[in-house]
Amino acid sequence: MNKVRIGIDVGGTFTDAVAIDNETYELIAKMKIPTTHEEGVAVGVVKIIKAILEENNISPNDVVFIAHGTTQATNALLEGDVASVGIIGMGTGFDSRGAKKETNVENIELAQGKYLKSEHLFIDSKDVNEASINEAINTLIKDKCDVIVASEAYSVDNPENEQKVIEIANGKGLFATGGHEISELYGLKMRTRTAVVNASLIPRMMQTANMTEKAVIDTDIKSNLMIMRCDGGVMSINEVRKRPILTMLSGLAAGVAGALMYEKVSDGIFFEVGGTSVDISVIKNGKVMIKYAQVGGHKTYLRSLDVRTLAIAGGSMIRVKDKKIVDVGPRSAHIAGIEYECFTEEKKFSLPKIKFISPRDDDPKEYAVVESGTGNDYSLTLAGAANILNYVPEGDYARGNIESARLAWSALAEYVGLSIEEAAKEVMKIAINKLSIVIDELIQEYDLDRKFIVLVGGGGSGAVVVNALAEHYDFKWKLAKNAPFISTIGVALAMVREQIERTIVNPTEEDIKRIRADVIEKIIQSGANEETVDVNIEIDSQKNIVRAVATGATEFRNKDLNAKSLNQEELLKIASEALGCNLTNVSPIFSTGRWHLIESLVEENKLFGLIKKKKVVVV
Repeated sequence: MNKVRIGIDVGGTFTDAVAIDNETYELIAKMKIPTTHEEGVAVGVVKIIKAILEENNISPNDVVFIAHGTTQATNALLEGDVASVGIIGMGTGFDSRGAKKETNVENIELAQGKYLKSEHLFIDSKDVNEASINEAINTLIKDKCDVIVASEAYSVDNPENEQKVIEIANGKGLFATGGHEISELYGLKMRTRTAVVNASLIPRMMQTANMTEKAVIDTDIKSNLMIMRCDGGVMSINEVRKRPILTMLSGLAAGVAGALMYEKVSDGIFFEVGGTSVDISVIKNGKVMIKYAQVGGHKTYLRSLDVRTLAIAGGSMIRVKDKKIVDVGPRSAHIAGIEYECFTEEKKFSLPKIKFISPRDDDPKEYAVVESGTGNDYSLTLAGAANILNYVPEGDYARGNIESARLAWSALAEYVGLSIEEAAKEVMKIAINKLSIVIDELIQEYDLDRKFIVLVGGGGSGAVVVNALAEHYDFKWKLAKNAPFISTIGVALAMVREQIERTIVNPTEEDIKRIRADVIEKIIQSGANEETVDVNIEIDSQKNIVRAVATGATEFRNKDLNAKSLNQEELLKIASEALGCNLTNVSPIFSTGRWHLIESLVEENKLFGLIKKKKVVVV
């Protein structure tokens, strides 16, 4: 059998797994099982790996890559399930007063009433020695701190004192980390804060990493387990033990990573739509947009996917007030524990009657459900509206029983005095208006050219919103291949990724060579095969930041998923679509290697009926 890549995505409700052919990147198998919360996530990981291997006759020896995406770090922060952190701040001379203040990050509010707690001590760098460090650590242990963070002014230039603190803390059986390990940028306050968030996650993530690694070893798979990062890459489980913060928001990165692998999108907006919420991210010039993440409203040096999340999705319920449709969501049929109307048999709606519920005790009693002839309640949903309006294609995961949806919606339509189609259109319009606020923001923020934008739908409910949004904006749209498993595919196909950021004013050639060599060393430690590593250097002269981003594969990989030679006819067709003009108006000018320059004559209507002709080109 061909070699296989396995991706596992552990979600709140389901754990998904896919097996992908390592040569062709075709999907061999896909599987879903309920996530094993009570027994521990690792138990579910073992179950799904064993099942996908056995049911598809895959030998553990044929697995060349295995990775999983986890929401554990994100959930820990959302739930406030983090360790208390002891901070040892350091600095001296003129900078000591500022360093004392900037290394004291105090408590960070993670959710209402839930805090990341920290205690702070300061040692003047002149007085840093074994005795002073021991005294500080012992005090922090008495203050019930589980993890130590060492943070010194300018430690990115010389981390010696931070390393001393880490070594002594480790000797006492404590987890410890330093600001220089998390970021090499100046900015002591932000560097300390990022290190504190990272440290608070270490104990829980160590436990999970150990269990999950053992689970994979027990399946006899020889390939090392990789974990999804928040920027769309993967890293070795050893690196997760040191920098668990990098797995935060990784579930969101996996979906768009999968879409980029499968779909040739240069400029687009990706929607991963589930039952309760949608994650929206931007692709520009073939790259995913990344920014510094925030924790508890505070900026960190964690660079993650720029994702906007909205409570609009397939299961979003319909709200009615004073006999008018007033809103869609934020509650979903999943949260209310009620089945969708469009995935129900027609016979259940013999005598449909409208009624209103509060999905949660403190919700207004405005959420519309339909009481069926059998006495059961079924939720009216955005998926139902999309099916009625025929936005969901035949054979799609979200395609439901349209006749059932119409019967259920007839009760709502009668109640609000509209036809079934008018009620569905009203609901879709509210949903699109909510989504378009975010989409307009993203288009403006990233300066996207509206002529080139493609909307890409992923997740189980991608078709519920993407088709209607494309109609609203007059944009092109597509549904990602294997959309319901797109996140898991993203995990299976991900590359190892590492980056280093340094503050360098007017970088020299020597500075560039050094950061390039350092990032290559770092990515090899994270599990990449040196022969596959590719390095991209970015220089931000306004902020004096030099960023080296390295990507590589865990095994030698000479196949590009999207590599394909196009003939001239195909090139001209793509160019005409990009420029929004007729195929007969485009013509090739020049080619070199894999680059092609194509021009078109475009006519523009001006004032007083004048027509202006101009030439435009595309590469």
